[in-house]
Amino acid sequence: MQRKSRSFCLACAVGALLALPAAGQEADLRGTVSETRNAGIPSPVYQPASAGALPAETGENGTLFPDRGADADQTPFSSLDSQGPPRTPSTARERRADRARQAADAPAEREAPETGAVEATSTASLDGGAEAIRPLPLRTNAPVQPIEGRRPTREDDPYAPLGLRVGSFTVVPTLEQGLRWTSNANDSPQGSEALFSETTLRLNAVSDWPRHRAALNGYATYRETISGEQDSELEGGADAALELDLADGLSARAALSYEVRRETASSPVFVAGVERQPLRHTLDGALGVERALGRLRLGVTGAVTRDWYGDARLANGDTLSQSDRNSTLAVMRLRGGYELSPALIPFLEVEAGRRFHDEDRDSAGYARSATRLAGRAGLALDLTEKLAGEVSAGWVAEDFEDSRLDTVSGLELAAALDWSPMRGTNVRLDGTTTVEGSTNAGESGSLLYAGTLRIERRLRANLSGDVALGAAWRDYAGDGHDLILSGEASLTWWLNRYAGLTGRARHERQHSSLPDRDYEETSVFMGVTLQR
Repeated sequence: MQRKSRSFCLACAVGALLALPAAGQEADLRGTVSETRNAGIPSPVYQPASAGALPAETGENGTLFPDRGADADQTPFSSLDSQGPPRTPSTARERRADRARQAADAPAEREAPETGAVEATSTASLDGGAEAIRPLPLRTNAPVQPIEGRRPTREDDPYAPLGLRVGSFTVVPTLEQGLRWTSNANDSPQGSEALFSETTLRLNAVSDWPRHRAALNGYATYRETISGEQDSELEGGADAALELDLADGLSARAALSYEVRRETASSPVFVAGVERQPLRHTLDGALGVERALGRLRLGVTGAVTRDWYGDARLANGDTLSQSDRNSTLAVMRLRGGYELSPALIPFLEVEAGRRFHDEDRDSAGYARSATRLAGRAGLALDLTEKLAGEVSAGWVAEDFEDSRLDTVSGLELAAALDWSPMRGTNVRLDGTTTVEGSTNAGESGSLLYAGTLRIERRLRANLSGDVALGAAWRDYAGDGHDLILSGEASLTWWLNRYAGLTGRARHERQHSSLPDRDYEETSVFMGVTLQR
């Protein structure tokens, strides 16, 4: 009996022990930090080494924190106890209750706020409040568009030549091949029509130097007669220009050119019984230096021009030498200008020189070497890409050694202007005054005034055209004059960047007060143009 009593007591004790954890879990017996912070061995009170480190007075509750009225009962750690995150539900019953509360609160949270609330929130965000909610920016890491899918960049001129890279120069070669018909093969009063094949090769090169500049241009034309009186013929020319920036305000310029072409019947020198006119060779060279002193522009230039002629072929097959026409002209020019603005510089220029003939006397016995004097006033323009160049007017005279020859003198006009009134349109005006010699007995020579107006226009991306109008007036020193008028129009239809079809038409006529010098000529060209 006594043994049964002890077994019953032991069973009751074990059951009580097994029930305690569940009851403690259910009653939240774990407690908070504030409930257990006084447990353990007490530590000694902190005593600072320096006097005055802590306030002498303490609050009524004996702590370091003074009485704060309604918050006096709070401890330094009460904020941690009250504002800490809620305890995660640990039983199934608590989790079900928590989900029920969240479901009950969800409809109220999903209701759209009123407009005023939205504006208030946005204003608070802009004011930078501590609890403001700033809107997230739009997506900033958008994927980059692939190269294959990009729209190609449109070129300003898809039919412009690319050129060839040769050292520091960009060279643009152009080849033109076609047929040319003319109504007057040698520009003479009795000229007849002819048809021939014409091939022209052009080369243009420009440097890309950062400080200096150089340009080279050249062309060569070969004509082969298909029908008519014209024989095969080769003509061409080349020119080069160099600009050097030597120092601050000091620059140098050099130029060199050469041209060979056959004279026409419109030449002022008349040779009776000539079947084929002679070839004329012209070599020009110039070297100049310019100095800028404030607004003052000072320059000096030396120039040399060499002319020599081949033999003329007579109707009977003989040749006639033209060596008595060979001459060399050497001149020196001094120029002074004043810069009104970077775009306008008026100037004055004086020129002095000498023309030397290879032979002291020509075939008629005249000494034609002469002294040359000239003076001119002009205006240099530089309005960026719109208008650039210069114009001038003055007086020129050449006085011959032979007193039997009159001085050739007169008004001198010159112009070289480039104007671009709109995109794709270029206008070029050239004007020159030339003193022409003569070998006719008793004739001193003449003054030739020549001008050309050329307009180039890009009509479409693959269609370009140009129109040229020319006029020339030849005033003989003795008596007489020639008037020469010309007009030309051409179109080029580009099939692609490298090839195009070209058509050109030209008309020229000369009216003279002298006998047997009037003529008229019309020509048409059709061909193919290749460029690189």
